[in-house]
Amino acid sequence: MAIELKVPSPGESINEVQISRWLKADGDYVEKDEEIAEIDSDKATLSLVAEADGVLKIMAAEGATVAVGSVVASIDETAQRPAGAPKPAVKESAPAPVAAKTDGGYAEGHPSVAAKKLMEEHAVPASAVQPSGKDGRITKGDVLNAIAAGTTPAASPSKSAAAPALAVPVASGSREQQREKMTMLRKKVAQRLVAVKQSTAMLTTFNEVDMSAVMNVRKVYKDVFKEKHGVSLGFMSFFTKAVCEALKAFPAVNAQIDGDEIIYHRYCDIGIAVSAPKGLMVPVLRNAEGMSLAEIEGGIAALAAKARDSKLSIEEMTGGTFTITNGGVFGSMMSTPIINPPQSAILGMHNIVERPVAVNGKVEIRPIMYLALSYDHRIIDGRESVGFLVKVKQMIEDPIKLMTAGNDPMKVLLQV
Repeated sequence: MAIELKVPSPGESINEVQISRWLKADGDYVEKDEEIAEIDSDKATLSLVAEADGVLKIMAAEGATVAVGSVVASIDETAQRPAGAPKPAVKESAPAPVAAKTDGGYAEGHPSVAAKKLMEEHAVPASAVQPSGKDGRITKGDVLNAIAAGTTPAASPSKSAAAPALAVPVASGSREQQREKMTMLRKKVAQRLVAVKQSTAMLTTFNEVDMSAVMNVRKVYKDVFKEKHGVSLGFMSFFTKAVCEALKAFPAVNAQIDGDEIIYHRYCDIGIAVSAPKGLMVPVLRNAEGMSLAEIEGGIAALAAKARDSKLSIEEMTGGTFTITNGGVFGSMMSTPIINPPQSAILGMHNIVERPVAVNGKVEIRPIMYLALSYDHRIIDGRESVGFLVKVKQMIEDPIKLMTAGNDPMKVLLQV
């Protein structure tokens, strides 16, 4: 008896998915609850598992787009695993071989367009040219070499008076191309990015922040922090706390438009943009305003690990009220991040560079980071956007006040 395997539903409003890859080959013996395929939707990656022991029959190719609920494979549970026989290995497609130069190819002895024109101008027969192009083709450089070597017949008077054409260098090397089908996730991201530019009045405002104080705090407490909590004390937790404080002060930045109404969120669900193998993902830290630095760092680490392993659920990627993205980890100095709808703003962090700044009338070298806030001008005015960014700057440049509210920093950093 064959059991049909159908595409599971990733969530509401999703009607089709893409077969990302088969983890088992057609004809493999699989066991119940074993993962046999990865399926991409426009929001997350799901796993297709075997519902019984038996021999797998694949009915949809890798990369195929299929409807939710459609049959993509079956398992013959009456089949038995051959005694002592190993499980068939998943067949890996070998890279396409580069075409090798062969004797007697279709292009052998034939000149390129440029070479043919030069041969006609200088009356150079093909027999006087040593071809070096692919499959024996005569190139322009071959003709010029023949002319320079004096192995060609004398040119006609009208041609000999003409100045010789300059040779265009031709470098040898591969000109291969690779074409891949876009994943469902990448297509959805592309559509959303274009939609944001078309449906919002997006602007970006910038500021800079002196990272000296935060870096000093990390230097003093990072070892005891990691020993106590098992996670590193990074910059993201400081910025998340600062953003939560700024959102309280400027609630319009934490709001969104719904038709002809504005929804103000009294909580801070912060999306953290992470780069995953299959594209950009934005998992969400729920109620980040009530989290400690350790809880924020632990939450980000757990979500990032799930993103790398394509294990994020739909619930973990939806419902954010504000997003933070850190292009600085890739070396970005300045950017204009794009809003993650239906949110109304996104904060972009960048790399830290030592720069000369004026401090109390003197020039000092300080570690400076540029900050960028992209926002929807339909709901957020210039006062709110600039004030929000200034508030974040103030919190980062005074991290003790941010973390402790006047309490002993050691007790706050080591709180459970």
